[in-house]
Amino acid sequence: MPQPPQFSSETLGTSIRLNLAGSWTVDASAALEHSGLALVAAAKAAQAAIFDLGGIERLDTAGAWLIDRSRRDLQTQGIATQIEHLRPEFTILLNEVEKREVSVPASSHGFSIIDLLADVGHGVVQFGRDMIAGVAFFGELVSSLTNTVLHPRRFRGTALFFHVETFAFRSVPIIALINFLVGAIVAQQGIQQLKRFGAVTFAADLIGVLILRELGVLLTSIMIAGRSGSSITAEIGSMKMREEIDALQVMGLRAMDVLVVPRLLALIISLPMLTFIADISGMFGGMLTGWIYGGINPIAFASRLREAIDVDTFLVGLIKAPFMALIIGLIAAIEGLGVEGSAESLGRQVTSSVVKSIFMVIVVDGLFAMFFASIHF
Repeated sequence: MPQPPQFSSETLGTSIRLNLAGSWTVDASAALEHSGLALVAAAKAAQAAIFDLGGIERLDTAGAWLIDRSRRDLQTQGIATQIEHLRPEFTILLNEVEKREVSVPASSHGFSIIDLLADVGHGVVQFGRDMIAGVAFFGELVSSLTNTVLHPRRFRGTALFFHVETFAFRSVPIIALINFLVGAIVAQQGIQQLKRFGAVTFAADLIGVLILRELGVLLTSIMIAGRSGSSITAEIGSMKMREEIDALQVMGLRAMDVLVVPRLLALIISLPMLTFIADISGMFGGMLTGWIYGGINPIAFASRLREAIDVDTFLVGLIKAPFMALIIGLIAAIEGLGVEGSAESLGRQVTSSVVKSIFMVIVVDGLFAMFFASIHF
């Protein structure tokens, strides 16, 4: 049966020797925490502390972290520390724990309004840092694309077509269904309001302009951000966790060239195609609802739609699609490369990727709306 964690101290002039013994594992977590506090208390009066780990029978991450925490606490108090008789099988574990410092957020006891303002300020600062990181990452992406153009043989066309299939063709059913339903809902609500003025046929104008200029590309981008953007972050993040990206660098390959560029180009190619399908599905849903709910036959709907929209209306939505794809791809890749060595970090980065992508898609759509309104396009 393993012995509980224990230690004995021996004073050597201005130094103290701490002889650790027993099993320093998470199985005895309460005794482990008590022993860690006792280590720090025993060495407070000394100028130097020697941790003798020769008597430790078993050691896991919890025990290694607690020993390292005690050593750090003593160093903070100005007490020199030294580790002796460390068994080889424990060396790697203790070294890894030493590299990964766990930061514990300080508890706040201030007024709630002050905490709220502090959180807002922290969010603004973090947003600025994300923008700077995004610009730097975009510069690296442009450099990689330029290098690809100059050396086309290095480009991985197979990966590009694979990701186009994953992002575009496999997304067609859900994109078509969502936009069909939204088009039907917009038509139903529009017809209900236009009936008051005897202008039911103008529902075709409403559906055509709204779907082609705004809803088609916006809904498609949001769906792609949730479906493909999260997938990119999870794939790159899991590779980062398993140190596969480090293995690529050892092989002389850049993660930007191998992982990011094919996925981002696939998004830029896929989103305009999906936007076109979304536009067709949305208008078909609106036409069907107008026929059933408003009595507008398909021929009259198509005739009214042809008068209400032109090529410019269609191009307004389609022009936005590559920019939306670029934003989604950049955020997804940045968040994926930011994953650390835990499943919690992966989940946090995937969530952050989706939230930031949807937010930036809406912001970019608003900027485009103001731009097109200013040039009367």
